[in-house]
Amino acid sequence: MFISTAWAQSGGAGGGGDIFTAMLPLVLIFAVFYFLLIRPQQKKMKTHQAMIGSLKRGDKIITGGGVHGTVTKVLNDAECMVEIAEGVRIKIARGTITTLLTPRDPAAAQAAPAGAAANDGGGGLLGKLMGKK
Repeated sequence: MFISTAWAQSGGAGGGGDIFTAMLPLVLIFAVFYFLLIRPQQKKMKTHQAMIGSLKRGDKIITGGGVHGTVTKVLNDAECMVEIAEGVRIKIARGTITTLLTPRDPAAAQAAPAGAAANDGGGGLLGKLMGKK
């Protein structure tokens, strides 16, 4: 009397749609991970490899440990000689170089000093809020 009717589910003939429905969330999760994590990391790694490959004498760099220096000699594909103080030269692995401070093209070279002058702590909204003139 209080028992409702149980409806039979479809058998093995309609099972193809169930697999697709079950796999769809996994495919969507992989797509989100690819576009938000994997692809940007690969792009960043490619630009870092290009930067390391284009190092030349006179470039100002920052290593992963925070050491600032100037490249004095590119020894091979894995090492370069860096001057960190006057007369102090060290040999470092090229893979540890994280930032290249020397601009590559003339347009960037002209834009860099203007950007550096604006970022001296007194300019911008943050400088105005802090009361610097």
